[in-house]
Amino acid sequence: MNHDAANDSERALRHLLEQVVAETRETGDRTGCHTLSARVLEALAAVPRHRFVPPDLLEWAYADRPLPIGRGQTISQPFIVALMTELLDLRPDAVVLEIGTGSGYQTAVLARLARQVYSVERIPALATAAARRLEELGFINVEIRADDGAQGWEEHAPFDGIMVTAAADETPPALVRQLKPGGRLVIPVGLPQRTQDLRLLHKDENGVVHDRSVLPVVFVPLIRDHE
Repeated sequence: MNHDAANDSERALRHLLEQVVAETRETGDRTGCHTLSARVLEALAAVPRHRFVPPDLLEWAYADRPLPIGRGQTISQPFIVALMTELLDLRPDAVVLEIGTGSGYQTAVLARLARQVYSVERIPALATAAARRLEELGFINVEIRADDGAQGWEEHAPFDGIMVTAAADETPPALVRQLKPGGRLVIPVGLPQRTQDLRLLHKDENGVVHDRSVLPVVFVPLIRDHE
């Protein structure tokens, strides 16, 4: 990237962060999240979103909107990335499971906040491309595999946080089981091609799961092996 392009990207990123902060504030009464932590904002600022979008969409890389990445999948709107990340409330020593690697953008944001990220992507070509992209960017605390995300990643459970970036008709029971007591799970629930309900599940220290609605969203559907 040349000097002028780098400056343009920096300006676009600053504008994007201002938009994300404003939208967080405006939706705070609905989501329960009025502000973003410094850690989440720093992670968003540090991840070069233009590295995760197709070349023909580079001009939209820092727009606060989802973008297609091929194979019927999308890179999420930055505000939603920020909100879902904030809701997980990750500590630096956290081990996180992500369902739906996609381009790897959300993965990268999580990797800057957690000790380790395990990410499952159902489409092998996307999993391979995301792993290569994250390696090129220097992320060494991410492991990706192509598999049915609804089954989680049992051998690395329990997880401090689980993020699902595709909509399911219900929260997969395997993911709830793999959530550590005290952990949080964020998932869009609802039918494809319709508005879904972003939900936050918190498993208390006694293993009781508390579930609340956060915000209406639209995500691509979670692809399962039986579909």
